[in-house]
Amino acid sequence: MNKKAERLKKAPVRVAEVAPELQHRVPPGQTLTDRFPILHEGEVPEYDMAAWTLRIFGEVEQEREFTFDQLMALPQTKQVNDIHCVTRWSKLDTEWEGVRIVDLLSSLGVKSEAQYVMIYADQDYEANLPLADLIRDDVMLAHSYDGEPLTPKHGYPLRLIVPHLYFWKSTKWIRAIEFMKEDRPGFWERNGFHNYADPFREQRFSGDALDIPEDEWVHKEFD
Repeated sequence: MNKKAERLKKAPVRVAEVAPELQHRVPPGQTLTDRFPILHEGEVPEYDMAAWTLRIFGEVEQEREFTFDQLMALPQTKQVNDIHCVTRWSKLDTEWEGVRIVDLLSSLGVKSEAQYVMIYADQDYEANLPLADLIRDDVMLAHSYDGEPLTPKHGYPLRLIVPHLYFWKSTKWIRAIEFMKEDRPGFWERNGFHNYADPFREQRFSGDALDIPEDEWVHKEFD
């Protein structure tokens, strides 16, 4: 799997046309779909929710662990977002419900030295973000999609939603957030993918911006 970026770069690309009225919402090189493709590395984890926690640590005044019930007791928000996967699919008007990061952080005492975060998830996955991107109003810890609890394959019980970046930054099965003084690359960022991942700038890879195939996702499992 560590050679995935190189394999995707070398494959041919066949991107479908986007209707003119939607072009401002669809990044270059993307194909619209009504499907919700399922892509991840490793096995889908199973949880004992009585033991599940979300850990907050690093450059904060006090490390904390939240149970799922404690997160559900926080203010809940519904939002609709367009999402964009590096494998060239985009899905418009997706509906999520969860806890906005800005509502979670109001009680955490994040230190001024914190400039970046690392998101940790099962299975041994991590993704990095600038703190400024984590605290946007539309970034959330989502527990529901389209009015229903997340399915295990889409990140149950909790996933991060960062709609303005490629969807690998929207980490499934999130278990911890580390606040950091300095940046360091996450899993895919260490394996050939772009460190920031802006879809409208086609920041797919850390090297040359070469082609990625349309059919990387078409033949995957989907909802």
